[in-house]
Amino acid sequence: MGLGQLIDGEWHSDRSQEDEKGRFVRPSTTFRNWITADGSSDFPAEAGRYHLYVSLACPWAHRTLIMRSLKGLQDAIGLSIVDPVIDADSWEFSDYPGSIRDTVNNAEYLWQIYTKADPDYTGRVTVPVLWDKETGTIVNNESREIIRMLDTEFEAIATTDNHFCPPDLKPKIEEAIDAIYQPINNGVYRAGFATSQAAYEEGITDLFNALDRWENILSQQRYLCGDRITEADWCMFTTLFRFDAVYYVHFKCNLRRIVDYPNLWNYLKELYQLPGVKETCNLDHIKTHYYQSHNKINPTAIVPKGPIIDFDEPHDRDSIKN
Repeated sequence: MGLGQLIDGEWHSDRSQEDEKGRFVRPSTTFRNWITADGSSDFPAEAGRYHLYVSLACPWAHRTLIMRSLKGLQDAIGLSIVDPVIDADSWEFSDYPGSIRDTVNNAEYLWQIYTKADPDYTGRVTVPVLWDKETGTIVNNESREIIRMLDTEFEAIATTDNHFCPPDLKPKIEEAIDAIYQPINNGVYRAGFATSQAAYEEGITDLFNALDRWENILSQQRYLCGDRITEADWCMFTTLFRFDAVYYVHFKCNLRRIVDYPNLWNYLKELYQLPGVKETCNLDHIKTHYYQSHNKINPTAIVPKGPIIDFDEPHDRDSIKN
């Protein structure tokens, strides 16, 4: 996420986010290099070489933080966490509780990381960013590709035996990630950032049709791709985790809450309660970011106290037999 953009290496705080019909448009990411276990790319998988820049508020960045944790890569891949609020100068490195300053490039703002990688860069400044300390550049800023690299290319370095993209399920995983991206992961933004009634209704209809569909699927199988947790589940998790606290109110995604869906709600709790996940979740950063960064949606910048959500209450997913 990021609200401004760089143009020829110069930071501009304003950026149009919608098309002529008021629909939110998410441009493509630009750094798409690949880290390889066998060293066949310019970026071999090595402990201590790479650094991850994230926001605890951003669901796309959250995916990478979860994968780093579940693979046991905390000591192998460094971490910086931006301030939860985006101001006119983009994501900032600060001493806000839970944030971690940039100890690799000593940047004050994330856009400075982009211009260090490419002094003439034009485009959005977003998290996550996977940085290569050896060559001094951005390897990749596409969350889907970063989690795949952390999951599959760092096997020799990982300190756990967690695997989320088994070869036999890879086509199904890709299909599931594709299926949830536009209506759910991006769907909350299509509703929340819409600037016309028609665009909003298109986004929210797609969103709840998809949630209804996956609620039914999860009544018959434990996870999105069957009986094993995969990358697709972590792509779904980060949107569901933010839904009732932010998207339901702030983005007007208020037909139903996730707690109103028996299967999605229990599925969400199960994933949250897995070792290594809870510590990557920070509702203070999430709520502060959304309610204080989007002044066109919430001009008072008041952060609501609620809702009270108990992600630690028991779930019933053990009863689902695939």
